[in-house]
Amino acid sequence: MKKINKVVLAFSGGLDTSVILKWLQDTYQCEVVTFTADIGQGEEVEPARAKAKQLGVREIYIEDLREEFVRDFVFPMFRANTIYEGEYLLGTSIARPLIAKRQIEIAQETCADAVSHGATGKGNDQVRFELGYYALQPNIHVIAPWREWDLTSREKLLQYAEQHGIPVEMKKKAGSPYSMDANLLHISYEGRILEDPAVEPEESMWRWSVSPEAAPDEPEFVEMQFKRGDAVALNGDLMSPAELLTRLNQLGGKHGIGRLDLVENRYVGMKSRGCYETPGGTILLRAHRAIESITLDREVAHLKDELMPRYASLIYNGYWWSPERKILQTMIDASQEKVNGWVRLKLYKGNVIVVGRDSSTDSLFDPHIATFEDDAGAYNQADAAGFIKLNALRMRIAASADKNKPNK
Repeated sequence: MKKINKVVLAFSGGLDTSVILKWLQDTYQCEVVTFTADIGQGEEVEPARAKAKQLGVREIYIEDLREEFVRDFVFPMFRANTIYEGEYLLGTSIARPLIAKRQIEIAQETCADAVSHGATGKGNDQVRFELGYYALQPNIHVIAPWREWDLTSREKLLQYAEQHGIPVEMKKKAGSPYSMDANLLHISYEGRILEDPAVEPEESMWRWSVSPEAAPDEPEFVEMQFKRGDAVALNGDLMSPAELLTRLNQLGGKHGIGRLDLVENRYVGMKSRGCYETPGGTILLRAHRAIESITLDREVAHLKDELMPRYASLIYNGYWWSPERKILQTMIDASQEKVNGWVRLKLYKGNVIVVGRDSSTDSLFDPHIATFEDDAGAYNQADAAGFIKLNALRMRIAASADKNKPNK
């Protein structure tokens, strides 16, 4: 075992990282620096400080990164309309590169020779964290306790916590708590009954949203303003990125928007069932596609849609800091220069319905050409005949050749 003098631990204060903190101290006989990123989980921040102090940590970093998270990670991802496997809005995935970045910076500030995380050896997060570490500091030493210790279940973690006097929140009589991850974009749930994909999640599990059945019986209308592909105002009020996403989460949760029950394909090879609440992100995605529909050139929009699954996989698999993600981002950002205007949406019982969109400066929608009424010569419909025949030429040739084959 390599001698470690100081390690920076990504510390949430939950069951896993609380146990890891004590385990690192005992196993490596090293000083532990804790880093808790406040990216929207709220009530978890101060308990993390208390737990770290209780376990003898002297250097405790708790930092409000909410604005940076939404501005520099969530919004760039949404410019690409990013979804993984057709459904997942990547709430956990997009948080990891920011945490890894700041963790490496703290390691450099404190002269630590290692970093550590609480991701399991079965999951995606170990890959996301460590690809970030190595991209930002190639020779950093990484300690991944789940790949080293014999605490191979949630129940063993609970026993370890009890033996060492580590308080654990949300312990349930039925067993260990859900494995949860929360930030301003989403909250995720794994474990317990969710390990059987045939079983419906219990209603009490959900934290951010009411069920669509319990949502208000009257719809609510909201208007979102966009500038260069990013949402900048809601109902006429200019807001910072974090403020806007926070408000969208409140609106979406109120109307039962953004719940997802998904079996996804993890990068490490297995299928995994998880549940997600992404109320604000669900609204934002619908609005962004709506404003793009009138401001993006057809071929640019189609090219973005073709590249999006690759971009989504890069984020899901942990390649945020890779050269290929950066070059894709450059193209995506260039496409957003004229994505300006407003979108009006109706929120109703789990649905986000676009009811209007306009751009006074950059709209490519020309009502004089699109009209079904008299267009005063703006579009010569007779031109379509040659267009169709030329585009049909290869199919006509193939059909003629097939018809002239023997035995036909």
